[in-house]
Amino acid sequence: MEEKTLQPHVIIIPLPLQGPVNCMLKLAELLSLAGINVTFLNTDHVHRRLLRHTHIHSRFAPFPSFRFKTVSDVLPEDHPRTGNRFLDMFDAFVAVTNPLLRDMLTSSGPSSGPVTCVIAEGTFDFVLDTAKENGIPVIYFDTLSPCCIWIYLCLPKLIEAGEFPFKGNNLDTPIKSVPGMESFLRRRDLPDFCRSGDISGTQVQICLSETKQLPRAYGIILNTFQDLEETTLSHIRSLCPNVYSIGPIHNLHKAKLAEETTPSTLASSNSFLEEDRDCMTWLDAQPLRSVVYVSFGILSLTTRDDLMEFWHGLVNSGKKFLWVIRTNAVAGEDGDGQIPAELSEGKKELGFITRWAPQEEVLAHPAVGGFLTHSGWNSTLESIVAGVPMICWPSYVDQLVNSRFVSEVWKVGLDMKDTCDQVVIENMVNDLMEVRRDELLSSADEMAMLAKKSVSEGGSSFRDLNRLIQDIKFMNV
Repeated sequence: MEEKTLQPHVIIIPLPLQGPVNCMLKLAELLSLAGINVTFLNTDHVHRRLLRHTHIHSRFAPFPSFRFKTVSDVLPEDHPRTGNRFLDMFDAFVAVTNPLLRDMLTSSGPSSGPVTCVIAEGTFDFVLDTAKENGIPVIYFDTLSPCCIWIYLCLPKLIEAGEFPFKGNNLDTPIKSVPGMESFLRRRDLPDFCRSGDISGTQVQICLSETKQLPRAYGIILNTFQDLEETTLSHIRSLCPNVYSIGPIHNLHKAKLAEETTPSTLASSNSFLEEDRDCMTWLDAQPLRSVVYVSFGILSLTTRDDLMEFWHGLVNSGKKFLWVIRTNAVAGEDGDGQIPAELSEGKKELGFITRWAPQEEVLAHPAVGGFLTHSGWNSTLESIVAGVPMICWPSYVDQLVNSRFVSEVWKVGLDMKDTCDQVVIENMVNDLMEVRRDELLSSADEMAMLAKKSVSEGGSSFRDLNRLIQDIKFMNV
């Protein structure tokens, strides 16, 4: 009997946060360009923000078989969905999405046809069992850094070796049970929830569940490239053999769109916030590599005291700076989240303060010579692609290990975790922009070249994307 061939149809389920949604929307566009039907499952809250600040529907208009499907996360609109309230959103989204996914896997849309594959964020363990019940393969897209994912996969080994939970308070104690990281990993470089000492905590349990589910999936998509994390990728493949390394995905996305005979003229920003274009005009007037770009991402909360330490450190360094302080990022005593008047009014000739910026464009601007960052994985990769050295001030999850790799493995920046002191900040800025400038720029330029090579025709990420597309198309038989 002749085999029946179905049109490939993929459901993509991101974690409803800026970083994962950004990555998965770029993947959705790459799959759509390859002729694959895509349904992108999003929360109403996230989708409203995308509609407000991006050309999201216009960008996907050329793909008639692409559709957005939204679901409520059942939280009030003013819920922060960030910081220590992140788990509220996570639990709510899982509770609503699991029954919806069951329905979607047993029905087909008018144009997309039945589902042939699910691509989901790595933390969604419910997806695998639900899809397998219906004979649908699952590929996890874990949008954290692979170096952090490898630590997750080693958590059972850390527990068995007695390295987690910690005994004692010395955060500089070496960690020896993560293969490939024995020479530089310390307790303070592990994900932040490891410091609680509570092995029964929700985040630890999510990670332990993830270590069981990832090896059961058809494959894993990672936002990295072979030359950046060759050792880590080799270790991950020992447990999860089918790895698609397609990063830096923002760079691969840009390279693929440039190949199109009628490339889109619309910006591909997936920002949840309005981007300030005036900061680009300000950058145009600054000398080459003279500006420190400062941004701690969309999730971090900064105390008023810490904010003032950064202010004094930056001003005392004498370097120009472009500083992103988003609305409600400041956890002041009154909780109003406003930018302190001292920052808005003082030393304006040195700096430009904005609520949000087009980060990829900022990092690519010739006036930018350094990046003071929270070390989120998207930000880290964007800085690597742009060849901009970093000062890392991490807070959450993978950021703490990312910052260690930036300073000790890739040698493209400085790690400032667990301290916020104006003198340290001033010295770090001067090291970045003057004292160690040539050394760090040399390493950053080399990494930027390797990143560009990986997404060019024949490069490792270029090849893995093509392999992913072909595998998805073969799933429809």
